[in-house]
Amino acid sequence: MNASLDILPLSSWINTDGKPLVIAGPCSAETEEQMVESAVQIKNEGYAHVIRAGVWKPRTRPGSFEGMGEAALPWLQTVKKETGMPVAIEVANPNHIELALKYGVDILWVGARTTVNPFNVQELADALKGVDVPLLVKNPVNPDLQLWIGALERFNRAGVKKLGAIHRGFSNAQENKFRNSPMWPIAIELKTLFPQLPIIGDPSHMAGKRALLFELTQRAMDLNYDGLIIESHRDPDKAWSDAAQQLTPVALGEMLHELHVRKKSYGDEYQTQLEIIREKLDHLDRELLETLAARMSLVEKIAEYKRDNNVSAYQVDRFREILNTRAEWGNSLNLFPNLVDELFKLVHMESIRKQTEVMNQVSA
Repeated sequence: MNASLDILPLSSWINTDGKPLVIAGPCSAETEEQMVESAVQIKNEGYAHVIRAGVWKPRTRPGSFEGMGEAALPWLQTVKKETGMPVAIEVANPNHIELALKYGVDILWVGARTTVNPFNVQELADALKGVDVPLLVKNPVNPDLQLWIGALERFNRAGVKKLGAIHRGFSNAQENKFRNSPMWPIAIELKTLFPQLPIIGDPSHMAGKRALLFELTQRAMDLNYDGLIIESHRDPDKAWSDAAQQLTPVALGEMLHELHVRKKSYGDEYQTQLEIIREKLDHLDRELLETLAARMSLVEKIAEYKRDNNVSAYQVDRFREILNTRAEWGNSLNLFPNLVDELFKLVHMESIRKQTEVMNQVSA
């Protein structure tokens, strides 16, 4: 199936004066005073375009603070009056959408725990038919690009054209640095499939702690993300949820000021040099593929030998040897260890598939 989305450009539904979109505000709307004070401070810093707040909070276990619900929506009306800025909240069911629209919420987003369930997504999409409101869709909790795409397609088919994606990272049992693993290639692939789709980075939920926010935010800017959604609270250490990952409005402004925002395109003076470098890359990629094809020819010979000697295709000791030696070779060449590891896992598994195919063809 060809990938396509009929959506409007980000610039057509919000004006950022050519700068990356910044959506900032507390993780949760706790009190009207807290919400208004945080929003006014963010407004005064001058970097944000939209104020965000959690009204309904999906929590892993009952008993945690799950948001103030409808009671917080009038506070957001006050925020709009005090700051003149649009407001955004998360919605998880059709009733949330109905209430958000009733109180004049300007932008909606769908959370990671909702995106993962196509039934929930379809209910929301049905509720948004005929509604002209921007919608941002967070990636699902698990690293499944097709689920993310499916959610975007469901909303788009329901008529939502002011549509964007939020990259907030993925659950990963092996991660020990970030709260949620960024897994940047998944978001990059989404952008490759849908170049017109705005991608908003959510460093707060990737990081889990404020010390890591700059690193993740800069990476999003390096990858030409269209904006950021980031948590900011007037007194983060006293926040009722996700205290460790929030910044004060002033601290957030200081961090954003330090960012290096890359150009999305380059001028004519760079064109010729870039084309020369890219041509060299194209030649090297061709050589890589030719080398891989030569490797697979040797794999076929191995398959024939194993067949003649009644040896199984998969040899665990050989697999371990390949991973260990290639890691050493890669390290000596200053290559990123994860790249080498994942590359040779793929190459070896393809070799096993090829061997099995050849052995079965011969024996048929």
